[in-house]
Amino acid sequence: MTIAVSPQALPALVLNADYRPLSYYPLSLWSWQDAIKAVFLDRVNIIAEYEHSVSSPSFSMRLPSVVCLKTYVQPSRNPAFTRFNVFLRDRFECQYCGAHDDLTFDHVTPRAHGGETTWENVVAACSPCNLRKGSKLPKQAGMFPAQKPYQPTVQDLHNNGRLFPPNYLHESWLDYLYWDTELQP
Repeated sequence: MTIAVSPQALPALVLNADYRPLSYYPLSLWSWQDAIKAVFLDRVNIIAEYEHSVSSPSFSMRLPSVVCLKTYVQPSRNPAFTRFNVFLRDRFECQYCGAHDDLTFDHVTPRAHGGETTWENVVAACSPCNLRKGSKLPKQAGMFPAQKPYQPTVQDLHNNGRLFPPNYLHESWLDYLYWDTELQP
C-alpha cells in the first residue's frame, strides 16, 4: 500500500519544531498554497525550497519544499481507535492468512460472545478469513491471529508507517525521513 503523492503539486513536507515529520503515514504534507499561507502567518520556517516560484506584481517567492513549525505540537500519546490505525498497526496484512487485499476488521472474541470493539480484541482480516471465522472463537475456528492485538503507541504506528513510503519523495525531504527500504527518488 502506498500513498499517492503528485510531484507536480509541489507539496511541502511539514516537520514539527523538533525537525521530525508530524506523521509518516500518511506523510505530513501541505499544499504549496497552505505552506505559503503558514509562512506569511509566521507559523513556520522554510527549511528547503523548490526551483519553482510564485509571483505577484510586487513580490516573488520560491515555493517551500520543507517547512518546520515554530511551535512544537505535542503528539498524542494514545492514537485514536480507527479502522485505518488498526490496519496500520497490523501492517495492512490479514492476521490470519497474510493477505493484503480486501481488508476488514475482525473481533477475535466475537461480539456474539461478549467481545468488545477495542484495540485488544480487533485485528485486520481479509474478507474471506473474516467470513470463514464468522462468530466463532479462535479455538473453535482453528484461526489464531499472527500477532496478539494490542493498543499501539504513536511511535508503533510511525514505525509501521515507515514501511509504506509514498510513491514520490522530493530529494529535499530525504534528510528528514527515515524509511526502512531503499528509495528511488
